[in-house]
Amino acid sequence: MDLTALHEEMRSWRHHLHANPEFGFEEKGTAAFVAARLREFGLEVAEGVGGTGVVGTLKRGTGNRAIALRADMDALRIPEQGELPYRSRNPGVMHACGHDGHTAMLLGAAKLLAEEGGFDGTVRFLFQPAEEWGRGALAMLDDGLMSRFPFDEIYGLHNMPGVPLGHFETAPGPFMSAEDNFEIVLKGLGGHAARPQATRETLVAACALVMDLQTIVARRIAPTDIAVVSVTELLTDGTRNALPGTARVLGDCRSFKAEVSAEIEQQMRLIAEGVALTYRCAVEVTYTREFVPLVNDAELTRHALAAAAKVFPVEAIRAAREPVTASEDFARFLDHVPGCFVYIGNGEGSMPLHNPHFDFNDAALPHGMGFHAAIVRERLAD
Repeated sequence: MDLTALHEEMRSWRHHLHANPEFGFEEKGTAAFVAARLREFGLEVAEGVGGTGVVGTLKRGTGNRAIALRADMDALRIPEQGELPYRSRNPGVMHACGHDGHTAMLLGAAKLLAEEGGFDGTVRFLFQPAEEWGRGALAMLDDGLMSRFPFDEIYGLHNMPGVPLGHFETAPGPFMSAEDNFEIVLKGLGGHAARPQATRETLVAACALVMDLQTIVARRIAPTDIAVVSVTELLTDGTRNALPGTARVLGDCRSFKAEVSAEIEQQMRLIAEGVALTYRCAVEVTYTREFVPLVNDAELTRHALAAAAKVFPVEAIRAAREPVTASEDFARFLDHVPGCFVYIGNGEGSMPLHNPHFDFNDAALPHGMGFHAAIVRERLAD
């Protein structure tokens, strides 16, 4: 197979996807594009899995084992900045996390494996919707993914800005954190800014609450456990000369253990109730769990590293990365089968993920495609 031509084809796919981004569960054009390419390659294709998900199936030989490879398709509600020739044509939405590249890499692997084979068994190519807000994997699973398209193990990847191009990273065990969201609403009595004694205003209470929430990690969680509590919004109904009667404090929390997540929630509720009592306010706390921790299987991580050694130079493979407190919807699949999630370098000078100037590095496309193909041949050796 002419790999140079395939790399250029992946580049054109990636640019098309970047120019036509779609938010979670709205990826109709993206899904149709993916399904059309998979059919061109000769795969069996199912559309509408979990809403807008696509599953391609490729079988070779007589092996009865199946593995899955997963890419995410959705974009973010971020207005793109910059003047790329393939910049977003969908105002207010852009591929600011590289899912366009992930999709193009997995399409490239599907084409390569369909033409060259080199494995014995079944490969499921999962193109998932709505990864960014942690709903797409569950939607596919709830739509009977495991019974309709069974597989024994699963692999996924993400580009990583700051990691040099051509580098590969993964690790066994806890790899990415859970994400919990919270909203705390303080309700008092607003009034004139000149007469605070006649009110039960909520802004000072909210400011105290923001500071007190920082003690959860600093003083209420064991230093040996990783945890993050971040307040990201403080909203009130006040104005320049009116003290607010309502304040909303929102944010998210990261952890790697269910018991740590539970402790964060309990301590948050205690602190919120104490602040409300101090400032004569009522309080409501809403705490939700959006992403579960991503824990790589130790044995399959070993196989992922062996597959990576066929694509990346040995000195560019890192197997001892510290856990990352970002979250990833891929973790939901690991509740059902073992698997491994990995990072590939997007370049040391890359803009951060979720930045309005971010662009996936096309030079990384062959690396991701190569890893996908290598892990299939590693795990389904013919």
